[in-house]
Amino acid sequence: MNTEFLEALRDLEKEKGITVDVLLEAIEAALLSAYKRNFGSLQNAKVHIDRETGDCKVYAQRNVVETMEDPRLEISLAEAQAVDPRYEIGDVVETEVTPRNFGRIAAQTAKQVVVQRIREAERNIIYEEFANREGDIINGVVQRIENKNVFIELGKTEAILTPSEQMPGETYHQGERIKAYIVEVKKTTKGPQIFVSRTHPGLLKRLFELEVPELQEGVVELKSVAREAGYRSKIAVYSRDENVDPVGACVGPKGMRVQTIVNELRGEKIDIIKWDADSSKYVASSLSPAKVVAVEIWEDEKVARVIVPDYQLSLAIGKEGQNARLAAKLTGWKIDIKSESQMAELYPDYQDLFDEEFVE
Repeated sequence: MNTEFLEALRDLEKEKGITVDVLLEAIEAALLSAYKRNFGSLQNAKVHIDRETGDCKVYAQRNVVETMEDPRLEISLAEAQAVDPRYEIGDVVETEVTPRNFGRIAAQTAKQVVVQRIREAERNIIYEEFANREGDIINGVVQRIENKNVFIELGKTEAILTPSEQMPGETYHQGERIKAYIVEVKKTTKGPQIFVSRTHPGLLKRLFELEVPELQEGVVELKSVAREAGYRSKIAVYSRDENVDPVGACVGPKGMRVQTIVNELRGEKIDIIKWDADSSKYVASSLSPAKVVAVEIWEDEKVARVIVPDYQLSLAIGKEGQNARLAAKLTGWKIDIKSESQMAELYPDYQDLFDEEFVE
């Protein structure tokens, strides 16, 4: 090793962010292992690389003792003081024992260590980059599909879309560009593993934030998301500016904003609900597209009884209860849906129960 080698390490420091000292310490440790393996595993040794010249030397280390028992590990006080009178018992005497052909081994070992450290550094950089992006969207290209796992290329690394995080009925093709939500980033010995999802409610939230400037600016706030991936979703939005319609902002001119998201989610239906501090109005809106006649609220139990016209009952409940289920997820309320005729059977004077609970 020489000064050119040190210059190369300094260039690496600038390019990869790995300090020269860290690389040299790693090389010294690797060289020590190589020396013990090839020349003298029974003695204490130390490898030192000169930080100015790059010269590499091996030193045997022996403890100064009164009476020497093992000459490979110890040196008598008299012998040590013959070298330097300042030595005392307990000091360590270093004697150079660099083998004649150690330079070749040093060069090979240094190359291996540097390559390994560069690889580790690049993995750490990738890990740090994506660990900070958990909860964000990635845009990548389908690289391959193995055992139903979809591997998405992200430049220097790849993300894994497992079967449980894939949308029902969605197919993927090599070379296809898709968006996904970063669920978790794990550090492993083979580098970072990035797990992504196409079903997570966060994907819908981030897609709207990307498409709707009012959400990015904070004028419109996305209060809640309920999603059954691949089928239907509901989002509740609120405007901090009374002059801005939050639903209209999310729908966009001629429905372009929401349609872009629907296309990305392969036709998933999206209901955009206006959030309201009035629980009865919020619950009523959450059952959109069904029309609601009245809502009765039990605040403590977070239970709401919703009355709908007879012809709207199936729409309010939805196919296999999907609309009601999503409304409950969106609002956090347990919702009991009754038709007007059902209420009339149970309570002949049911309309008197509501007073001001009627929803226009």
